[in-house]
Amino acid sequence: MPDLDLSSISATVGPLQTWVLPALLGLGLASATGLRTFLPLLMLALAAKFEMFGVRLIDQMDWIVSWPAIAALATATAAEFAGDKVPAIDHGLNAIGYVTRPVAGAIAAGSVFWNVDPSTAAIAGLIVGAPAALAFNAAQTGVRVGSTATTGGLGNPLVSLVEDLLAFLTVLVAFLAPILIPVVLIVLAVVVFRLARRIRDRSAMRTS
Repeated sequence: MPDLDLSSISATVGPLQTWVLPALLGLGLASATGLRTFLPLLMLALAAKFEMFGVRLIDQMDWIVSWPAIAALATATAAEFAGDKVPAIDHGLNAIGYVTRPVAGAIAAGSVFWNVDPSTAAIAGLIVGAPAALAFNAAQTGVRVGSTATTGGLGNPLVSLVEDLLAFLTVLVAFLAPILIPVVLIVLAVVVFRLARRIRDRSAMRTS
């Protein structure tokens, strides 16, 4: 039986734990913030607080696991959940999200690069998190505009519930199996694209 090359295993595990897994976890969290600003941050705070899923944060993010921070995130999550079910308010939240969600995505992604220095973690968070959050917020805008045009806003609460579920499941997969995040995001992008196209086609049929 050949001897195990422990040095090569260590060399492989090091970059995996330092860069690959945090990048995939951060990508999943950031993508979910593109749909819901505060829910992914709340789930991240709770996972770190109760040491679930092996989630570790950089020291500079210790504040997020405090009970006042968790309470504030829970309140903001509930307010966003309720407001997004109200036509007109949902469009306002989405517009504000073009600023807040990339910031939240960068914070969430950067916070899980616990094995690097803070400045590197912040840069990694910006690179991984901000574009992912912005992309999914833009996709959400297309779906929501189409839903409003097709149903007069009456279908928006149902669309919002679907987005709640997708955001929650995306974060859950990121916690349980971050290696699957690229597949999940591809599937999620296809679902959002098809939903937007179906809504657009229905709108075109109504106006024709």
